[in-house]
Amino acid sequence: MEYIDFGKTGMKVSRTAFGALPIQRCNMEDSAAILRRAYESGINFYDTARGYTDSEEKIGYALGDVRDKILIATKTPSKDPESVRKDLETSLRVLNTGYIDLYQFHNYYPTDELIDLVQGFIREGKVLHMGLTLHKRDLAFDAVRSGKFESLQFPFSGLSDEEDRSLVKECEAAGMGFIAMKAMGGGLIQHVEANFAFIRAEKNVLPIWGIQRMEELEQFLELEERHVALTDDFRQLMAEERAALGDRFCRGCGYCLPCPANIELNMACRMDLFMTRAPYAESLTPQAQEKMNRIENCTECGACATRCPYGLKPYELIKTQLVWYRNFVAEHQAKTPQ
Repeated sequence: MEYIDFGKTGMKVSRTAFGALPIQRCNMEDSAAILRRAYESGINFYDTARGYTDSEEKIGYALGDVRDKILIATKTPSKDPESVRKDLETSLRVLNTGYIDLYQFHNYYPTDELIDLVQGFIREGKVLHMGLTLHKRDLAFDAVRSGKFESLQFPFSGLSDEEDRSLVKECEAAGMGFIAMKAMGGGLIQHVEANFAFIRAEKNVLPIWGIQRMEELEQFLELEERHVALTDDFRQLMAEERAALGDRFCRGCGYCLPCPANIELNMACRMDLFMTRAPYAESLTPQAQEKMNRIENCTECGACATRCPYGLKPYELIKTQLVWYRNFVAEHQAKTPQ
């Protein structure tokens, strides 16, 4: 395992890091097995959040006995001092730790009052470093240029353009660590090795690979062991991925939720991309069809569009997705022997 400096924090982080959002879908023991395998393989950086249901608890359960040998990054979505303080205390308790290595404001630019509050946590020793996560590029550049944060977490993958790469360079020049969220493009990138090489070519980028299966972890560990380098062939593959997806696709982040009509917008908005890039059997079950049919109940209230960090209009996307999905289901049934 290779380790790099994380900005000017003094932390040495494994080039392959663990994104713990997906383990909320696993049971406790399966999560523990995956996390222990990651730790024993040299991964020392684990990113979670207060909003990832029991993800923090699973890290505390699996890695509490090696706490001094790992780095934990977590996040607060709260925007008032009392709630942020409560979030921190809850995170400390369920993570089975006395301090957080990196505490991040989750998908928003905080007020000076909240920045001062977390700096107070740093003085108390409950937090060691402060960062934030964002999806909007203009806010991300503002955060870097403010000089107030030690790290930035932002979407970055082989789908990223030159503006995203310039953001990485600004972080590096400012001495900020850069964490790549959505490193697999929200699960839509098909060329894993090419994408891994693309990210690895950026020396200041720490990808947090979202992992919920042991075989996924093993794949990233194998790529890490080989130190996969970016080649012209890999560049071409990623250029083809970018062209196929464009820049107006849903990443499945879920910030558009909740939907008043109980529509799973983060899946419904990108069903065509998901089903044509991954095994789709589970998307054809009666339960999956019932969820997609909820789209008929959309009132176009527009609440989802106000929350989308990418400026999409989910209430429009889902209508075309429902038509596509029903056609796909009908064609599949016609080809399947009864």
